[in-house]
Amino acid sequence: MVKRVGIVAKSQQESLAPHLAEVAAWLESRGVEPIFDAEAARLAPPTPARRTATRDELSQVADLLLVFGGDGTLLAVADRVSLAGRDLPILGVNFGHLGFLTEINFPELFPLLELAIAGRAAIERRLIMRARVLRAGSRVVEHMAFNDVVITRGALSRIIELSVTVGGEFVARFNADGLIIASPTGSTAYNLSAGGPIVHPAVDALVLTPIAPHTLSNRPVVIPASAPVLVAPTANDPDQEVILTLDGQIGLTLEPGDTVEVSRNETPVRLIKSPSQSYFDILRKKLKWAER
Repeated sequence: MVKRVGIVAKSQQESLAPHLAEVAAWLESRGVEPIFDAEAARLAPPTPARRTATRDELSQVADLLLVFGGDGTLLAVADRVSLAGRDLPILGVNFGHLGFLTEINFPELFPLLELAIAGRAAIERRLIMRARVLRAGSRVVEHMAFNDVVITRGALSRIIELSVTVGGEFVARFNADGLIIASPTGSTAYNLSAGGPIVHPAVDALVLTPIAPHTLSNRPVVIPASAPVLVAPTANDPDQEVILTLDGQIGLTLEPGDTVEVSRNETPVRLIKSPSQSYFDILRKKLKWAER
């Protein structure tokens, strides 16, 4: 039974204020405590008894997370929930642009929220990746990535060589601008723009998509998610930058000799699904897929 709902809002989205107040009142009338993150608390009208928490704290104390914003807001929340190791359902309400992950519109929120509080909403489990940077055999960085892990050359750099191993088996050395390792959820993001395939979110797989490879024979490949991926980038120039980007939100410069390890996280992300549209409905509506 849901007793506490964490409410996360996209920053500087002033139009959210009346909606946040309406949701808070609706929850309180049903004996459910709303807990706001800092941005949601700033946007909603203040009350003396309102409880606030950081997004990391919400991942620990809430029974359900409501995310108001776009896909970027939901990506940031999904990462925190996975790092917390909790099997916490997330309901995304679209106040962004594309809204591929935050697929619920505000008018359909309350009937679905009623089902979610009662534990009767349809939930889809989505794979999320755990990315580590290994340096001299030791882990120096670890983050989650819901959409993709991307290794690219710096803005003014030449192509880089990427040695890729999957499940302990050597795959190839790609000479390219970079490499995308995408989850099924992220297959419709950067991966799709780079010519990679669309993968249904129920498929337990990852996609390896070279970015602007230096040969026509390099093509994206779908691999089992159970097999860890190791990528060892090599710059052709000692002054050349190699950049690691996670979900387009976290970026860092790799040092020479660093290896990036990507594996499926044990705890998936749980997204509450819209009862009115399927995954293919969203593909057709948001991406104009299969339209003539």
